Amino acid sequence: MEGTLIGLRMKNHWRAASTVFMCLAAFCLIRPLYAQQRGPIGPPAGMPAPPPSDSQPKAAPAAPAATSKSTSSAISNEAPSIPIDQIIQRFAAREAEFKAERENYAYTQTFVLQTLDDSGRVDGEYRMTSDIVFSDSGKRTEVVTNAPQPTLERISLTQEDFYDLEHLYPFVLTTAELPIYEVKYVGREPLDELNTYVFEIGPKTLEKNQRYFQGRVWVDDKDYQIVKTFGKPVGYVKKKKEQDSAFPNFETFRENIAGNYWFPTYTRANETLQFPHGDPVHIRLSVKYENYKRFGVTVKIGAPVKKDEPKP
Repeated sequence: MEGTLIGLRMKNHWRAASTVFMCLAAFCLIRPLYAQQRGPIGPPAGMPAPPPSDSQPKAAPAAPAATSKSTSSAISNEAPSIPIDQIIQRFAAREAEFKAERENYAYTQTFVLQTLDDSGRVDGEYRMTSDIVFSDSGKRTEVVTNAPQPTLERISLTQEDFYDLEHLYPFVLTTAELPIYEVKYVGREPLDELNTYVFEIGPKTLEKNQRYFQGRVWVDDKDYQIVKTFGKPVGYVKKKKEQDSAFPNFETFRENIAGNYWFPTYTRANETLQFPHGDPVHIRLSVKYENYKRFGVTVKIGAPVKKDEPKP
């Protein structure tokens, strides 16, 4: 899906060829649902049991950041004890290590998108559960394990949404990606038992056909890793017919899963999307990443040593 961009968009009920359009849209939406194996995937830049269809999504247990606000009065302007540039370089290097380590893990991902009516009741839903696993040859593959018939009527999913699901919701900022972004120090903020540095992040330029993260990240001051993300996807929409798109602000929590590595465990969004054309739509989104299991082990190979066979 990489390289193909899309977005949540309003369905056009006013065109004369609406019947044909709806048939094509249904085909595009249903096709990925029933493909039992979506093939090898690239390393994620970062994937809930989902909430019942009539309830609000819940934060992941023991999430490192319990607050659901993008900003907080608890943020202080206290200067860090080491230079800010050094902090940025250090946490980007740690994120690069984490990204490489996460490629060795299998896990289960559940994605749920719901639309809500004026009374707050669910009137449409898209739900998909996948296992990120390794084939016998060691290739990382996504296998869809549960995908009920979607009931969304007022919006539809496009490839851009699936790209964001795989790459931006579990946002990782590595050393190689630093030149793409402006990273500004905001201050310090305690999150549960952690002390964090808060940074504002956004793309320096918007390149054609590229997607970016824009928002804030909270970096643990001990492990120098992102433990919370709040922001939204930004970037160009490829096709004119998909320009009637809107993307929600999302919040991703990480937990300490292995050693000093913080893995994404829960993403959520809950807001009313205002489309360029058409009525606003209240959506609720959640992604749960669970059952992390490391595939294989790291083996260090040294100089060969001759072993004498025992004599009979």
